Amino acid sequence: MNYFINIGSNLGNRRLNLSRAMQRVMGRFGWIEMSKAVESEPWGFESENGFMNIGVGFKSEKSPSEVLAELQEIEREMGGGPHRDENGSYRDRLIDIDMVAADETVLDTPELKLPHPHLAERRFFLQPMNELAPLWKHPVTGMTCMEMLENLAEDDKK
Repeated sequence: MNYFINIGSNLGNRRLNLSRAMQRVMGRFGWIEMSKAVESEPWGFESENGFMNIGVGFKSEKSPSEVLAELQEIEREMGGGPHRDENGSYRDRLIDIDMVAADETVLDTPELKLPHPHLAERRFFLQPMNELAPLWKHPVTGMTCMEMLENLAEDDKK
């Protein structure tokens, strides 16, 4: 199965954090493809620390839940604490790894939703994924990442 993930960081040496996360992903899943880095403002919370995100694609015979467990372990190894604070709001993160899609799989469990439920709203997901998989179509909407990018509000295209 082809997996597409997004790795982000907005604390410390962001580029080094992304590099270390990619090395760990490669160590667990083998050969990867990587997009260009995308700079973005924090999504869903206020912070002075901007994010740097990259898209990563790889193949694995593991199930989506097995891949998710591996990605969460990488986050823990790197000191990526909880994504939310005690009030349930997003917070700054040393490393954040999101599974964006797994081929055309549609999954809706408490642990994992595929494709990512906010894919169509996040330029920092869409831009890297479009670079890695320009022909991929959302299995529910049938839209490509480029079509979803074109639908973003002007403020979200920055």
